[in-house]
Amino acid sequence: MTTPTVARFRAAVEAQDLTAIGDLFTDDVRLYSPVKFTPFEGKPMVLGLFGVLLRTFEDFRYVGHFDGAAETCTDGTATPAAGLVFRATVDGKQIHGIDLIHLDPEDRIREFTVMVRPQSAVHTLGEAVLKGLTEAGLT
Repeated sequence: MTTPTVARFRAAVEAQDLTAIGDLFTDDVRLYSPVKFTPFEGKPMVLGLFGVLLRTFEDFRYVGHFDGAAETCTDGTATPAAGLVFRATVDGKQIHGIDLIHLDPEDRIREFTVMVRPQSAVHTLGEAVLKGLTEAGLT
C-alpha cells in the first residue's frame, strides 16, 4: 500500500508542481543521482534539480510502484520506502528508471535515489541535467 506521501509525490510530479513536491521533502533531503557521484543535498538544491528534470524529461510517466523498507544511505537505518518505476525520453533516448524514495518517521521524503538505464541514456541525461543546472545557476 502506497503511503500518502508517495501518492502525493507521484501526483505532484505528474502535475509538474514543484511547490507540492517541495512540501514533501525534509529540509536535509539527499538525492542520489546517476549523473553525479556525490548526492544533491538540501531542499533548495534538490528542488532546483527537480525543476531541471521536469523541463528535461519528455513524455515522463510512472508505470509501476513497489512498497517496502530499505536502509538509507545516510545512516543505514531501515525506513519505509517505495520504488516508482518510470519511463521517459531525453533528446530522443528512451530511459527506463526507478525512483527509490525513503521516508522519515513523519512520512516526509528524507532520501531519494534515481537509477536509470541504458548507459547511453545516462550519458544523455547527464549532459542535459548539467546544462539545465548551469542555466539555472545551480552549479
